[in-house]
Amino acid sequence: MDYIIQVNEFPVPNSASTIKNMRTFHGGAAANVAVVASSLGLKSSLVSAVGGDFEGSDYQKHLQNVDIDMRDMIVVEDDKTPTAFVLTDNNHDQIFYFYWGAATRFKKSEIPHNAIKKTRSVHLATGDPSFNLNCGKFARKEGKIISFDPGQDLHMYSPNDLWKVLEVSDILFGNHHEVKRILKTLDMSVDELREFGPSIVVETRGRNGSVIYSDETNKVNALERDPVDPTGAGDSYRAGFLKSYLEGKPLLYCGKFASAVSSFIVEAEGCQTNVPNIKMVHERMNEIDY
Repeated sequence: MDYIIQVNEFPVPNSASTIKNMRTFHGGAAANVAVVASSLGLKSSLVSAVGGDFEGSDYQKHLQNVDIDMRDMIVVEDDKTPTAFVLTDNNHDQIFYFYWGAATRFKKSEIPHNAIKKTRSVHLATGDPSFNLNCGKFARKEGKIISFDPGQDLHMYSPNDLWKVLEVSDILFGNHHEVKRILKTLDMSVDELREFGPSIVVETRGRNGSVIYSDETNKVNALERDPVDPTGAGDSYRAGFLKSYLEGKPLLYCGKFASAVSSFIVEAEGCQTNVPNIKMVHERMNEIDY
């Protein structure tokens, strides 16, 4: 669950800041990607750790309604579903606080072999590094396309863990802060990273668009809309990119399509509130010379 909190400015230590608005939404990076991808027509399954409070919840019904395969979910009856507190200030900068809850059991969870075997592509989102690495290794043996997005959990990866996950990945997603941090941690350039790991590196830059590094560099402008809440824009971009990529579209098209998808998400509070279908995305792409 996501608690989306709006403040004028972030408080410094030992001070306070007034909350302008606070609402609760369905969230989670992997679930956000799955929901948006499914809405775009990409059949999706979800492997996530949830608490005993998930069974019969509105969130479970929501995922069922958008046709997400949840047969391989990790249910921890004696804990709660992970929760994120997302604070956004007037500059659209964000601070995240996470309660892991049931997600602490990832380390002891078995690799979801059946879930991976029945897919064409596996997206490793935020979560325990060792679990992601084990899933990535198995997916590589099974010949799957692997994308990796450590997101706000990047700090949990040791340099060695980061290297190993990237080594089995085909696509790396990250915002410009995260990509810069990854390159600094591994002491290498984007080209050097692509030589041993993901052949495609997708760097999102918020209102400044995105850059796709492959054999050539493609710069994609953001499809700007008046932002209400930037939370989840990156996850929706990943869903849109993967939808197009798996259809064999050129990388530049993938970026433009993904940008159009994310433009819907920022128009409303919450990561799964204003999710478009594929017709809506195509119509928006045609609205301007994009």
